[in-house]
Amino acid sequence: MNIKDRVRGSLIGGAAGDALGYVIEFSRESTIFRQYGEKGLRRYRISPTYQKAIISDDTQMTLFTAAAMIVYDELKKTGLSAPLREYANIAYQDWLITQEMTFEEASTKVIKDSPDYPDGFISVVIKDVPELFQRRAPGLTCLNALQTRREQRFNHEHVQSFIASKINNSKGCGSVMRSAPLGMVKKTDDIASVVIEAAECAAITHCHPLGYLTSAVLAEIIYRILYNDDNLTLKEIVEKSLDHVAEVFRDEKHIDELVSIINKAVKLSENDEADLDNLHQLGDGWIAEEALAIAIYCALKYKDDFSECIITAVNFNGDSDSTAAIAGNILGAYIGYDAIDHKWKEQLEIADVIINVADYLTDTIE
Repeated sequence: MNIKDRVRGSLIGGAAGDALGYVIEFSRESTIFRQYGEKGLRRYRISPTYQKAIISDDTQMTLFTAAAMIVYDELKKTGLSAPLREYANIAYQDWLITQEMTFEEASTKVIKDSPDYPDGFISVVIKDVPELFQRRAPGLTCLNALQTRREQRFNHEHVQSFIASKINNSKGCGSVMRSAPLGMVKKTDDIASVVIEAAECAAITHCHPLGYLTSAVLAEIIYRILYNDDNLTLKEIVEKSLDHVAEVFRDEKHIDELVSIINKAVKLSENDEADLDNLHQLGDGWIAEEALAIAIYCALKYKDDFSECIITAVNFNGDSDSTAAIAGNILGAYIGYDAIDHKWKEQLEIADVIINVADYLTDTIE
């Protein structure tokens, strides 16, 4: 399996989980199973307005993360590149514009054909997508944090480390649901630099250690899946990634909590208990470490069945779109785009845009 298939699989897989779960994101289990039957929601609900299964802010922000990666890689070739975290900060502020303006307003006032870093709209690979200029239950932490980061830029406050520049103490799952592309980098002997940068990018909006450490783990999992030269199992990739992040951030407060819940998810995925009973032991997914743990549980439990993976990840009390998006990112990368059931691709909003971004990103790292 080539890298392009894995990158496509991760981005489309994440969007599929997001679109499936978005419509029941705030529903309790009693409501879900009463409305959709004892097996819960098992297929897309199609928006009558868009005639597609619509994505949420999770996929929106994932695409803006990918856009930052693309700009970073392109400028790095010229020798002009700043650290990735700086491009991510600006790309996320591009996303903030999509939540504050209509597509028409932004096209007139903000978006430029030749963006001038650091003040232009740098997310050029998705600048012409009106569907991204929709408010799909954006997280308040992301909105508020990005407004603060924008003020820092306007006040010429250069932030070298977002981890050090604490603006809140949030560990909401908004830090991790967008982070899969941060593992989609060129092959390197210095994986530590990949996970440190992933943590810095997450800390742009979420400054609690469990917010940014969780993103570091997801980025390393995706990285190791892309370059799985040793043919490791998905479980081995998860465990190796967790061990490495724990070593890199061994002095960080709360790292043991993250290790504990991920190890618990791995162990639970191997028992024969009901999924809901297992998921309840991992939480509701509103916070980063729980969301990643639930996603890992679903990806491991249903590593040979993408559909059951994301279906399990949405049908519970918690943050259904984020947990399923992360699970889809992981398993989609592991099995590849071609192995994802066609039904999750054909009615997915902006699937063509997601594929284009995935291919553009692949071209920059191969």
